[in-house]
Amino acid sequence: MRSLTIPIIGMTCDGCVNSVRRALSMSPGVADTQVKVGEAKVKYDPAVTNPDTLRHVITQAGYTPAAA
Repeated sequence: MRSLTIPIIGMTCDGCVNSVRRALSMSPGVADTQVKVGEAKVKYDPAVTNPDTLRHVITQAGYTPAAA
């Protein structure tokens, strides 16, 4: 397992946190996610997913991951 912290632009409330948490937790290869306004910490299996895919999941949820 690997850990990754992704800063996220555009999150302002608990609804945002829940949306990102739900999207990441449903993503294949994600073992654990902790989300707060402005940031997501993700534990993931690198054999199944990668940081670019996780950032894409956040984008699909309607938020902007900060540049790596």
